Amino acid sequence: MNLDLSKAVRYHEGGFPPAALDYAQLLPDLLSATEALARYDQMLQGLHNSEVFLAPLRSQEAVVSSRMEGTISTMDEILQLDAEYSDDHDASGEFRRDAIETLRYRRALNAAQKQLDEGRPLSETLTRSIHQQLLSLGRGARKSPGRYKIDQNYVGEPGSREVSFVPIAPEQLAGGMESLYRLIDDPQMAILLRTALAHAEFEALHPFEDGNGRVGRMLITLMLWQGGAISAPHFYISRYFEDHKDEYIIRLREIFASNDWAGWCQFFFKAVTEQAMRNLEVADSIRDFYEHMKVRFAGLLGSRHSVAVLDYLFTSPVFSNSRFTREAGIAPATAGRFTRLLLNEGLLQTVREASGRRSAVYRFEPLMERVRV
Repeated sequence: MNLDLSKAVRYHEGGFPPAALDYAQLLPDLLSATEALARYDQMLQGLHNSEVFLAPLRSQEAVVSSRMEGTISTMDEILQLDAEYSDDHDASGEFRRDAIETLRYRRALNAAQKQLDEGRPLSETLTRSIHQQLLSLGRGARKSPGRYKIDQNYVGEPGSREVSFVPIAPEQLAGGMESLYRLIDDPQMAILLRTALAHAEFEALHPFEDGNGRVGRMLITLMLWQGGAISAPHFYISRYFEDHKDEYIIRLREIFASNDWAGWCQFFFKAVTEQAMRNLEVADSIRDFYEHMKVRFAGLLGSRHSVAVLDYLFTSPVFSNSRFTREAGIAPATAGRFTRLLLNEGLLQTVREASGRRSAVYRFEPLMERVRV
């Protein structure tokens, strides 16, 4: 198909990192974003287990970030898929391809965070590993998972011949990636500014044949965590980018059309500020709900295991009965009794009845009502 390049802007060869930034212009928005993120992180540090409270946010991020690239799924789908299949290949005959791809996003992010937690640096090797896991099944499997592009790629509306941006040429990519990771590792630059510049440059390099947007948004969370801006890897920004997608695209484009780095950075800082405030509200709501449920579970189950059961349902609000029995550390007979009590109380809903060797699947609906996107 012949492409229309008449309105396209091209990669700014030699333009990264920006030679000069007006720090006086950027400082107010940078300080606002830093303060908002610090308030959010203070809340994270006050949680007895941030994984329990904020696991739903990671599922939200997977759904929204994938949706920005045209991969449409729901939280219910990906959580049911995760509950029933540890191997995505086994699920390909039962679940939609989009749901499988979205779950792979969440699993790739989990794997990357685990590697950073084990001391691996945020490097090109780790980025290629993320891409490998993200695209190794479904449509992406034909798009060279884990390998940089060897042909020129283009950015434009799906299905349109009109190109809006021409990324760096493949033969120049090695130097571009080296410059990018040199900036990522620069401790002299404020982490939020570093993250803003790095995200824009990653999207400009567009190093992979496919999946660049999703990997680029993962890198925001990983950079903020590795750089010490957040104490746990639970800050996700895709919702703001989706809600302001037109401006997001315009601000990135203007970097290359008119060297407007300041406009992009101000947009990014506003995104961090507003998303931090939104995440704080969601996390506070989830925490309040948890405390309410803790009292209710204690009275209903009458067991020393009541908190363990509640924690399991918060991290896995859609689950198979067999996995609950295996992973919650509770005797099968006791786990079965708890399930029946919660079903009778209306706190659990049956997603799929047990059939043959397949265990029943249940959903903790009161939590799902609060976190669906």
